[in-house]
Order: sequence, then structure tokens, then C-alpha cells
Amino acid sequence: MRRWDIFCAVVDNYGDIGTCWRLAQQLADEHDADVRLWVDNLDAFARLCPSVSPLFSRQRLESIEIRQWPSDFPVVEVADVVIEAFACELPATYIAAMTERSEAPVWINLEYLTAEDWVEDCHLLPSLQSRLPLKKYFFFPGFTSRTGGLLRERDLLARRAAFDASAEAEFWREVGLPRIDDELRISLFCYDNASVFELLECWSAGNTAIRVMAAPGAATDQIASWFRDALLPGAVLRRGSLTVNAMPFLPQSDYDKLLWACDLNFVRGEDSFVRAQWAQQPFVWQIYPQSENAHVVKLDSFLRRYLEKFSHADVVRALWHAWNGAGDVGAAWKEYIANWRPILEHGKLWASELDRAGNLANNLIRFVSEK
Repeated sequence: MRRWDIFCAVVDNYGDIGTCWRLAQQLADEHDADVRLWVDNLDAFARLCPSVSPLFSRQRLESIEIRQWPSDFPVVEVADVVIEAFACELPATYIAAMTERSEAPVWINLEYLTAEDWVEDCHLLPSLQSRLPLKKYFFFPGFTSRTGGLLRERDLLARRAAFDASAEAEFWREVGLPRIDDELRISLFCYDNASVFELLECWSAGNTAIRVMAAPGAATDQIASWFRDALLPGAVLRRGSLTVNAMPFLPQSDYDKLLWACDLNFVRGEDSFVRAQWAQQPFVWQIYPQSENAHVVKLDSFLRRYLEKFSHADVVRALWHAWNGAGDVGAAWKEYIANWRPILEHGKLWASELDRAGNLANNLIRFVSEK
């Protein structure tokens, strides 16, 4: 059994640790790996996984050892495989210990997800470390067979297929919401976004009954500002055709069910972006804003792949651009909802395309075995 160390520095609260925790679980559950997960922010981790206690610097959950990543890093035995998630920079003392092993560990920098073409040429490339007898390999998640693929548990698609009308009704009962057949249900998880206000106006004034499941954070803060009312978990606000339910923070497994149960999902960052694609429902992505609009290139790179075979590409592209700050989001929404049926079908076809790129955890295991 190989021993794995995964290092995660939490940047935007959930995306980094969400991805690392999914990877750790899949390596342990499906590949019998001995995994130790180092996290510098256990409070953020505990929101995604309530079984984690921020009070303990060392704990075990689902056969995975979870460790607080302190600034004063302890002396520990180096693992056989070391994953530096998203260029988080390993502790200097740990790197020194890596050099002292009789057999160097396989050191992997797990990169951020992007659909840009250049990652195919950089995936799995080694980087020699100056003054160190070590190599670090770049591992890029992606959407083609020449990348690392995406995280997907072995049984995810089967669980999605089994989520029928009865299972959906049970989920809504669990969160205290009856299903109303003539309303459009939308999950909203976003960064601070000026387009929220225009979209709320559009939804409230439209002819379609819309119920928004708002995730805690920027979404609920902005919605509360628009309603001029408090929006604490469990609260319900209404205006015109729009009803907003303030959702509690959901663990990862329940968040998947929310994505499956909603008709449309607004997602952000990386982890929820990937899960929305596996959900096979229409979705709109808010990419993490970067300086000099570098994020726009990444957004368009994904849209080019995602919409390559879709006849209503311009309709989807217009709403995504407007949601990311470049366009009239109200006008884009009206065109989007008018083309709802083909957009819904495209989500199912896209998920089957994604599966051909392979599973990130499986691809990672294969690469490590070769080394």
C-alpha cells in the first residue's frame, strides 16, 4: 500500500479543500491508498465535512488521516507520493526530508483546472529542482485524454441515474421544501457579482415562477441587500414571480443532490463547476476573477470546448459572459430560457463526452505506478 501526503492551502474557502478532500476519499476508497491530508484551515474544511473537528490537529476520518498544517511544521515521515495541491509550496523541512529518503518520493504539483490548449503539452512534464535531487511533475486536470481528466467517483454516474423523481422528492422533504411542478428551481452559488441585482429584477418581473436556492455567502448577502431584508438560513423572501430560499451550508454529498434536483445551477470556482457538469443539468459558471482579465481567456477556452457541437452556442455564451461582467444579463436570460429544452439535452450529452477523458484519480494512480 502506497502512502500519500496531500497538502492543501485554503485560498477561497471551499474550492481547494473541496477538490483535495474528494481526491483523498477516492484514493483511499477506490485504490486502497494510505492517505494523509494536510490542511491549513480546518474551519473551512469542517463546513464541507461536518465530521471534521477544527479542535483537533490530528484526526482520522473514513480511513484518512487529517492533519492541521502548522506554520512550524513537525518532523514526520515522508510519504511515497507527495501532492502539492495548486502550487501551495511544501514546508521547507518536509522538502529537506524528501531529499533524505533512499528512494525519492513521486512529487506532484496538482494544478488548477483549465480548458486551455497549452495544458496538453505541459501535463506530466517534470521540473528539476535547483540544488535538490528531486523532480516535481505537473499534473493538469482537464477535458481531453491528453490531460489528467476530472475527479469522478466510481459510482457517481450510477448514483446520479438512480436519483429519480422519488429520490428528488425525498431530498426536497429533507431540506423542508415541497416540489411545485410549475416553478423553475435554481441553485445560486457565486462570488460577489454586480449582475445579481439585474438578474433578480428580471426573475421577479418575468412570467416564469422561479425559486432560488441561495448558498450562504456572497449570494445571500447580495440578495438580502436587494430585498432590503435579512436572509438567514431557512428564511424565505418573495417578490413578484421570484421566491428565494436561504439554504444552510450543505456537506458535499448533499450539495451533489441539490445540483441534481435543481433545474439550473449557478456555480463558481472549480469544485462546484466540475460537480455541475457531472450533474447533467444546465449550469452557469462564474470563474474566479483574475488581474488583467486573465480569467476571460480561461472562460472562453472552456466555452469553446463545451459548446463546440451545440447549435445554440451563442445563447449560452451570452449568458455566461453577462454573468461574468460582459453583457446585458437580463436580455441574455430571456434568450436562454427561451431555448431551455436544447440546453437541457446538451448537459446530458456533455457529461458523456467528459467521461471519455478518464478519471483524474485513476490517471494519477497510473502515472505514479509508472514512476
